[in-house]
Amino acid sequence: MQIKQFEFNPLGENTYVLYDDSRECVVIDPGCFFPDEKAQLTEFIDEHDLTVKHLINTHLHFDHIFGSAFVEQTYGIRTEAHPADEFMLDGLAQRMQMFGFRGEVPPPTIGRYLHEGDSILFGSQTLDILEVPGHSPGSIAFYNAQQGCIFVGDALFRGSIGRTDLEGGNHQQLLDAIRTKLFTLPPETVVYSGHGPATTIGFEMQHNPFFA
Repeated sequence: MQIKQFEFNPLGENTYVLYDDSRECVVIDPGCFFPDEKAQLTEFIDEHDLTVKHLINTHLHFDHIFGSAFVEQTYGIRTEAHPADEFMLDGLAQRMQMFGFRGEVPPPTIGRYLHEGDSILFGSQTLDILEVPGHSPGSIAFYNAQQGCIFVGDALFRGSIGRTDLEGGNHQQLLDAIRTKLFTLPPETVVYSGHGPATTIGFEMQHNPFFA
């Protein structure tokens, strides 16, 4: 499996495109806000002759869905996410304004609700879904056991964890989810976060100050 990472919008959000030799792909957390960012995403997909099979979200905070409606319309698909985060789509413009973003961003259309135990299939790849609430009520992670990697959104960062002071956040719930869902994975598992650099489960178990 190949992994293409983009850093989009003023909040430095990581958007991922995953694909393999089948040329089927998934887009994770399309945070493309500006026209040139949307062009970067589509140009990469077009240049690699990829077919977008799934548009999936780790959670539905606005910086992770700026480009969702655009991707939906461009590739004729719908967003897949956990239902516990759907409330965030109401009043999206007001939520954006709290962080200084102006203008209208159409919300995604949820076409499939994802829960722990579900899987995302594309090409010869399988992404298993783990629920890791705390940063948001519906935060989920996508684990590829074949590749030994996991896409965790804003649950876990290199040397840190996601903020829990936003609506629906819960600090203890997040710590518990990381311990029971993420830290039980093999230590060599590569962690791709919603912001910042990649890390590994083993590094975070040993060095993350929230678990010292």
